[in-house]
Amino acid sequence: MSSGKLFIGALIGVTAGALLGVLFAPDKGSETRKMISKKGQDLADELKEKFSEFLDNINEKFEEVKEDVSDFTDKDKAKSEQTKKDAKTATS
Repeated sequence: MSSGKLFIGALIGVTAGALLGVLFAPDKGSETRKMISKKGQDLADELKEKFSEFLDNINEKFEEVKEDVSDFTDKDKAKSEQTKKDAKTATS
């Protein structure tokens, strides 16, 4: 199971548990609504943070791949130039 699916499942479970716990709590309605609002904001903030981390990881992987491709093309270009030099030397 991917970490994204695991995270979403855990987030749904935490949200459902928090909502059920708050709804069955013996507080006044206004207090319950404040708690739900605060929990919702906390979860939204956590989700934003996780998404930001996810994007950072993707960006980091992209940069690594870009560097690898650049290194590969540089080596291939050098090898090609060397082959041209060798061919030129052999025909001279």
